Amino acid sequence: MTLTTLPLSKQPAAPGRSSPRSASDAPPKTSPTAAPASETTETTSGTGRRWSLPGGLTRGQTTAAAAIVLAALTLAGIGLYLSFEHVAAFAHDRLSFATLGKARLFTVGVDVGILVLIALDLLMTWLRRPIAWVRFPVWLLTGATIVLNAASAAPSAGAWTAVDYVASFAHGIVPVLFIAVVEIGKTAIKRVVSADTATAPSVPLSRWLLAPGPTFGMWRRMKLWDLSTYAEAVDLYKEHLVYRVMLKRQYGSVKNAPADALLPLTMARYGLTVAEALALPQEAEKRAQALRDAEEDARVAEEARKAERAAQAEIARLKAAGAVQAARTEVEASTSRAEVLAAADVAAAERAATAETEALESEAVARADAERAAAEERAAEARRRAAEADKAAAEARAREAEAALIAAEDKARTAAAEASTEEARARAARAKQDAAEAEQAEAEARRRAAEAERAAVEAEDELTLSPRDRKIRKVARMILTEGAGHAEHLPLESVMTAFGVSQTTASEYRAAAAQILAEGYAPEVR
Repeated sequence: MTLTTLPLSKQPAAPGRSSPRSASDAPPKTSPTAAPASETTETTSGTGRRWSLPGGLTRGQTTAAAAIVLAALTLAGIGLYLSFEHVAAFAHDRLSFATLGKARLFTVGVDVGILVLIALDLLMTWLRRPIAWVRFPVWLLTGATIVLNAASAAPSAGAWTAVDYVASFAHGIVPVLFIAVVEIGKTAIKRVVSADTATAPSVPLSRWLLAPGPTFGMWRRMKLWDLSTYAEAVDLYKEHLVYRVMLKRQYGSVKNAPADALLPLTMARYGLTVAEALALPQEAEKRAQALRDAEEDARVAEEARKAERAAQAEIARLKAAGAVQAARTEVEASTSRAEVLAAADVAAAERAATAETEALESEAVARADAERAAAEERAAEARRRAAEADKAAAEARAREAEAALIAAEDKARTAAAEASTEEARARAARAKQDAAEAEQAEAEARRRAAEAERAAVEAEDELTLSPRDRKIRKVARMILTEGAGHAEHLPLESVMTAFGVSQTTASEYRAAAAQILAEGYAPEVR
């Protein structure tokens, strides 16, 4: 039976150890970042105020918690009052404080210090940012208060009696009770605000009582190597016990086992599982192999760098030789180019002389041609100017004839305009006379209408007619004068303007007036 076939554990894998970790790795954390506290339940009261129940507590649970807090505060007040009286008197009488005021100031300082540290500890726990060491000065100051309270009941002289011990014990009960309530409250706050967070691993009291030695070793490994739960620590401890038994079964004694097989027992104190400890040699071999591979890679890389430097030196030497050869070729090319340029300059000079001679001859021929062309151009210009002069003379004669014709027409139009003016004056005179006659007739008609209206009003006055009947009769007279006796010819706008009424009322007046006209109404006209 080999080590690989040993039953390492009969228990399933503990939470938080899904796979063996490397010995070189850091031990896993107890738990991930604390989960956020459960959402608070908000309740709206009838007045519109919003208040929340911490940690998802019901209203009854919240009321109970508030009552407990109130009772704790009452207990604290009682404890501080009793402690203040006893410790202040004891400090003045027995601790050499000069005055009772200074003794009381000392007592207040101790009590306030305890309250401040407790409040800070509870606040940071509530904010899920606890400060672990704050409880130690709290315990120290509380212990000092307990001692001072117990000492205040001690007899000043003589032997202690049973009553003296009871009195000292009674004086220290309230501070002990207060600090117990504070610790319980802190734990309650931590569980409420971090309800989803796993609690810290703890070992049951029964195990401490039944097996204190092995339990201390287990607890030590839990604290040193951050084992997440007590169950995990038990599984690890059981795994090592089973492994030790299997070693004895295979080798007769644990001492007879080889060093590699003893690794799980050796590394148990460091929190490694059996599998992790047995994997240490392989991991060490892997690290050694990785180191050898790295050294080999470094050696190969160094050789490659040396070869690269040699190649670069050879390339630099070839580049220098090439530069020398290029310079030599450039000098030879420059010499050949100078010879060719010199021969080309001689040939160019000869061609330039020949071209100059040909240019002089061509210039003379061109000058003669230009003179002939200029003479022909001047003759053509003279002929063109003569033709333009003839054309201008013909146009001037045509304009003179046209001007004479226009003058004759203007004279005829002037005579006709004078005759038309006389006729227009006569028509205007007749129109003025007709307008005067029409105006006179209109004035006469207005006069007769006014007389008729006045006569109608006088007649209506004699008949004592109502204002509406008067208006209807006046509309009837307007139909006779403006509408030529037809009601539909009288515009409603005239009735509306005459009486200042709406269109509906004007229409009613016109209809009533047409009716009385139809019935024979005929106003007297003088």
